[in-house]
Amino acid sequence: MSGGTLIERRFNVMGRNAPLFYDRPVHLVRGEGVWVYDADGRRFLDAYNNVPHVGHCHPRVVEAIAQQAATLNLHTRYLHETVVDYAERLTSMFAEPLDTAMFTCSGTEANELALRMARFATGRAGVIVSDFSYHGNSATLGALTTCFPVVEQFPSFARTIKVPDPRVDSHGLDQDALADRYVGYVEDAVRSLQADGIGVAALLIDSFFANEGLPDPVPGYVAGAVRAVRGAGGVFICDEVQAGFGRTGDAMWGHELSGVVPDIVTLGKPMGNGHPLAGVIASNELVSDFQAASTYFNTFGGNPVSAAAGSAVLDVIEEQSLQDNARSVGTHVRRGLEKLKSEHTIIAGVRGRGLFFGLELIHPDGRPDPEVTKLLVNMMRERGVLLSRIGRHDNVLKMRPPMVFTVANADLLLSTLDDAFAAL
Repeated sequence: MSGGTLIERRFNVMGRNAPLFYDRPVHLVRGEGVWVYDADGRRFLDAYNNVPHVGHCHPRVVEAIAQQAATLNLHTRYLHETVVDYAERLTSMFAEPLDTAMFTCSGTEANELALRMARFATGRAGVIVSDFSYHGNSATLGALTTCFPVVEQFPSFARTIKVPDPRVDSHGLDQDALADRYVGYVEDAVRSLQADGIGVAALLIDSFFANEGLPDPVPGYVAGAVRAVRGAGGVFICDEVQAGFGRTGDAMWGHELSGVVPDIVTLGKPMGNGHPLAGVIASNELVSDFQAASTYFNTFGGNPVSAAAGSAVLDVIEEQSLQDNARSVGTHVRRGLEKLKSEHTIIAGVRGRGLFFGLELIHPDGRPDPEVTKLLVNMMRERGVLLSRIGRHDNVLKMRPPMVFTVANADLLLSTLDDAFAAL
């Protein structure tokens, strides 16, 4: 066994700059529901992780994985009823023409595959992304990352757009005028790609705009952006890795809130409740044409164990009414966060919807305050609550708990936040 502390061993064998949360990292050893436990037995309320979508180590999912792993686990080049059943059930949750699934192991693989399909379908290469986004770790998606440093150069085949944040971007404009202004930036990006002879293959966004800081939606903006891209022959890829599977409470998928049906949807993290499962949803015509032109298979994507895990997640969402829970508990949290805003002037705004919410923090002069946001994340960790931060200025407290989060859990989160703000 290697010597030294666990963190020193990690540095030595995993690299000294592999990301770790918190100034004093948490050594977790066990999880159950919305709770995780460290090596000393201390319990933490998990108000951050959407990977255990239906709760850490949900017994229904654990049993499904174990039973299928003890029976058979191979790739999808053999017939298997569990895999087909899961694909049918999953695609039935989307609007037409999104009726066909391709399975992968990660959101990176899903978004990479979606871009390949978009370029094949359109015959063009250009991609439009937000100027503060992240969609994966491949060479292509790494180069398209705009929310943190990467070694790749931003590619000549891509353009960025700024997403409207009504609280800071309105400048006296009403919602229609604000939407028109920011749709105009998409139209500019389209014209730029066309002028360079690249053309537009896809608009790739998370229509809930999580990394961008959960700005309040601007009615008509997403629809207008998609209209501009489709008018140029491109397609709309919606990344549902964070907003999907009922998290917003008001919809199963984040894109439903914008009233637009994507051409391609990508799924990831919460899909298997921690088991590596992700996928692409598109029309059968698009998928079948791509398959005919380019042989695609994925050794581990959509294997029977993954399908069993994914199906169990859907069982739990349905049987425990977790989308309804996200709506009702999310409403309760929102009221509590608004009360905190009224009591603490550092809070500029409450953000999000359902079980995905945040607090925007500012200096007294109105400037974003990333330093105090980071401080609060660490203060909450010391008080036994795990959360994080996001946004263009890193000044939005990010809370995205497992979907089994209750009103009692929410009240603990709110009282702990109140205590931390009071201690600043």
